[in-house]
Amino acid sequence: MPVYKLTLCYDGTRYDGWQKQGNTENTIQGRLESALSEVLGGVVEADGSGRTDAGVHARAQTASFRARTSLPTADILRALRAALPPDIGAVSLEEAPPRFHARLSCRGKTYVYRVWNSDAPCVFERRYVHVLRKPLDIPAMQGAAAELCGTHDFSAFCSAKHMKHSPVRTVESIDVRREGDEVRIVFSGDGFLYNMARIMAGTLLEAGQGLRDADSVRAALESRDRKNAGETAPAKGLWLWEVRY
Repeated sequence: MPVYKLTLCYDGTRYDGWQKQGNTENTIQGRLESALSEVLGGVVEADGSGRTDAGVHARAQTASFRARTSLPTADILRALRAALPPDIGAVSLEEAPPRFHARLSCRGKTYVYRVWNSDAPCVFERRYVHVLRKPLDIPAMQGAAAELCGTHDFSAFCSAKHMKHSPVRTVESIDVRREGDEVRIVFSGDGFLYNMARIMAGTLLEAGQGLRDADSVRAALESRDRKNAGETAPAKGLWLWEVRY
């Protein structure tokens, strides 16, 4: 059965995250599978590159699914765009190699955490940024970010109490920069644990406010204890920006 690779974007504001759940139908995966099943005339199951939390957005999420159909990919994409709700967008669709899997084939991801760091009104972007009006020390955040780069056990930066897989991940880079009234933290790595990007963002924001220094970030990492890292930053500021294969 042919395998398809789908790129999606979505506004996560009103959804209970990516993954289907027994207590709600309001998930990205659930809405996607419903739309695909409608378009293709049968039950379709889709796998994502990873699970985004409730309220997290995606500029480019990847999903894969199998389907036997005579419809050209362009026609499937057109019909899928019409079937999905307005806050979930089908960006592109292509037939993939037989062994392609959105999660298992993934080689890396980039997340962007957006912070509105100004007294200026933030009316139109308020659902997509974390508003923090206290001035942020960008060099201090950059120094703290350097401690998180590399291959480490990121247990202290994970909300899961029990992990089935290794907590070791490689963070390739963390870029902290100001763009006008906005501060952006760009995380790139081979994979991220549950809440890891949001906890790293919260920790770096504490460094930017003078609440911790680079040494304390390194100590938190080495402790492997969640209580030593920073607060989990609000979901609405986080974007899945890129998935690499």
